[in-house]
Amino acid sequence: MREQKGFSLIELLIVVAIILIIAAIAIPNLLRARIAANESSAASSVRTVNTAQIGYSSTYPTVGYAPTMLSMGPPAITGCSGILPTAASACLIDWVLANATVPATPKSGYYFANTPFPAGGVNLSYVVGGAAAAANQSGVRSFCSTQEGVIRYNALPVAPPVTVAACVAYVALQ
Repeated sequence: MREQKGFSLIELLIVVAIILIIAAIAIPNLLRARIAANESSAASSVRTVNTAQIGYSSTYPTVGYAPTMLSMGPPAITGCSGILPTAASACLIDWVLANATVPATPKSGYYFANTPFPAGGVNLSYVVGGAAAAANQSGVRSFCSTQEGVIRYNALPVAPPVTVAACVAYVALQ
């Protein structure tokens, strides 16, 4: 009689079946964890923009709050090293956040919109909002805030709100 070496076909099929069962359990949990991380990053980014808006309005009182996301960021991807900030590029937020204004260029799966509300040539208020670039894949909630500084969320992955009334209708994040 010969001595057999290796595994039988049945043994290999059982191992493959066990691996597939483990993957079926692990992959959805991994995706949920990634969505939770993206949502946390989006809420933090909205908070960062709130802080940048306060700094912008203090630095440029004749403009008021920043008119665009780009105006709060650096003038180039290389950052602000050796560059004096201006009203057009205040260097208050990073390049990635400043340019995450459309679904094609998200920051951690979210894109953002900044809407100023001018009165007498000065932006007296604003709404900043973030929405998932790929709904139900990169995130399932939308976030927003106004000059009051309260971060709010909508349980649906809708587009960022562009009015104060639309943002205030969201639920306050706790």
